[in-house]
Amino acid sequence: MKRGIAIFVLLVVCTGMLAGCWSKKELTDLAFIIAVGLDKTKDGKYLASFQVVNPGNVAGATQRGGGAAGVPVSIYTSTGDTLVEASRKASEKMSRLLYYAHTNLMVIGEEVAREGLDGVFDALERNSQFRTTAHLVIAHGHSAKEILTVLTPVDKISANQIIKTLEFSEMAWGQTMNVDVWQVIRDLASPGRNPVITGVRIEGNPARGKRQTNVQSSVPDARVSLDGLALFKNGRLVKWVNGPTARGVVWVLDRIKQTNVTIPWNEKQEAIGYRTVRAKTDVEATVKRGRPTVSVHIKAEGDISEALVPIHLDDANVLFQLEKEIERDIKKEVKQAIETAQRARTDVFGFGDAVHRAAPRLWKKIQNEWHDRYFPELDVTVTADIYIRRIGLRNKPYMEK
Repeated sequence: MKRGIAIFVLLVVCTGMLAGCWSKKELTDLAFIIAVGLDKTKDGKYLASFQVVNPGNVAGATQRGGGAAGVPVSIYTSTGDTLVEASRKASEKMSRLLYYAHTNLMVIGEEVAREGLDGVFDALERNSQFRTTAHLVIAHGHSAKEILTVLTPVDKISANQIIKTLEFSEMAWGQTMNVDVWQVIRDLASPGRNPVITGVRIEGNPARGKRQTNVQSSVPDARVSLDGLALFKNGRLVKWVNGPTARGVVWVLDRIKQTNVTIPWNEKQEAIGYRTVRAKTDVEATVKRGRPTVSVHIKAEGDISEALVPIHLDDANVLFQLEKEIERDIKKEVKQAIETAQRARTDVFGFGDAVHRAAPRLWKKIQNEWHDRYFPELDVTVTADIYIRRIGLRNKPYMEK
């Protein structure tokens, strides 16, 4: 009797497992979308661009001589009043079902970003296939479609080239940020913080960049490169920042991993280079006389990366003076970034969230006017502690000889 019951239970379990293929899809019926671009047409509709992998060209590109095998990706476009409508409408041009599980990049056109991101991410977040860990960039000076059509020589799939550039640039340079869709959604939903998204632009001729000859030359006709940070307010792009100001934003957001700071010395500009290896930024809010104030404290450790003037790096007093000079330079970048955001009336640093944590009752009263009234007049104190840990293999530069 017990044996019969065991066999029956085993058959029921096996039957349930065998029924798991009811929603199967053959690989030959799926179009693997690696990247999605979003622009606006002249009549105000969404123009969606889908970068689809050509599996045979990617897999056999190395064996058949790289670019000679054919283009690794194809671009399909469709229009619609909403993103879902544009996605569904693309089925008129494609012989396969659109599959978003491998979508790693989303490119938003500058016009769409300036009009507002409201409603753009709702369909993506609800889609069970789309991963909100996909990287997000803003097309600066070009359309999202043009960005996705440029063929890249090293990474055969151009979306992968943009993703890797985002990761390594944030790690080594510190003037860009690697942001995903989920992070932007959280920033949009927070009353005390606005999103910051890295921009991308095309260097060269976009028309030639989409041809296969672009990957068959040691000097491509077009390249995709990172270009500044886009500051948002109420879901709309309001300001681009570049250079030291962009790095100041990254400093405050505690996203600096490594970067190189160059300071003057002995009346020579850009004389000493300092490379950070570790950095930490703490943001704290307090209330003074009924008004919020914020303190930003930066702590960094690093090495001397270059010295282009005669200097005695084996002298502790000289190293102390260098540390103070580097502190002044970093604080200048941070203050410039904060002032720029205050003029644009957008808190991209999360100072509002810090005030919320420190004084919940006060925040409840001022949150509706935070970006336009309180943040532009916010008193922010910036301090920095910089340490030089290593000076390299030479104490005295050879130039002094």
